[in-house]
Amino acid sequence: MATRQHGVIALWQIDGFTARVAHRGAAAGRLHRLYPGVYAVGHRNLTQKGRWTAAVLSAGPQAVLSHSAALSLWDLRRAPGGPVDVTVPARGRRSRAGVRIHCVRALDPRETTRREWIPVTSLPRTLLDYAEVAGPQWLRLALEEAERRDLLDGRALERTLARHPGRHGRAKLREALGAITGPAPWTQSEFERQFLVLVREAGLPEPRMNVLIDGELVDAYWPAANLVVELDGYLFHRTRREFDRDRRRDARLALLGLTVIRLTQPRVQFERRDVAGELRALIARAA
Repeated sequence: MATRQHGVIALWQIDGFTARVAHRGAAAGRLHRLYPGVYAVGHRNLTQKGRWTAAVLSAGPQAVLSHSAALSLWDLRRAPGGPVDVTVPARGRRSRAGVRIHCVRALDPRETTRREWIPVTSLPRTLLDYAEVAGPQWLRLALEEAERRDLLDGRALERTLARHPGRHGRAKLREALGAITGPAPWTQSEFERQFLVLVREAGLPEPRMNVLIDGELVDAYWPAANLVVELDGYLFHRTRREFDRDRRRDARLALLGLTVIRLTQPRVQFERRDVAGELRALIARAA
């Protein structure tokens, strides 16, 4: 049987004739072997969805994308690096280069679907799987993003949790759900999500994200502390014009009595303790 999606073709149950066709296609440069029975068509430069498709097809016809990769396909986080997570209802399947296999006894049909033609776990099942591998703040961000996009179905999630009473992620998922109060903070980029995780892990008050102050859009704002944090990602602050514009905005905000600090992505990623200490001191000084 053959199936083709996202530039990838799988040849399952290969008989002698199909094997000869695949061999000739590979010899002519039309097919490029990725995994046993799975080929890229035309070239190996696959898109992210092509790589996900290849990983799922390599695990057999009942396999589905799962965990972090599935969450990315649901548009709730950036595509993760490293092996692609695939869940398969079978025992004894081993992970391989680029594919991390999760074996389960069975996959409930209610917990699988297709998204952009790729077999994937349902969103409730994806969140349960993700809860077992993600930190609590990243899990909470995923739930907030699902809520913001109106994808979070509380009843479906409860039914999924009821079907898996022994899963380790149940408690973490319920705790993250309980932490969502009020409207989810609006974040526009992975950098902003990293910053929000830093704030939460440090136990700091949550800022308002992406709000207008006197006509100026700021990244993070603590009204009680008169504190604004601007997150300087390289792609958005790399020209002289943008550099000058940012400084004019800072001066305008300072005239309103606000303290404005700028943080780069390397500092948020690699100097988390120092950044948290600086924010804590600035918020305490205002209090």
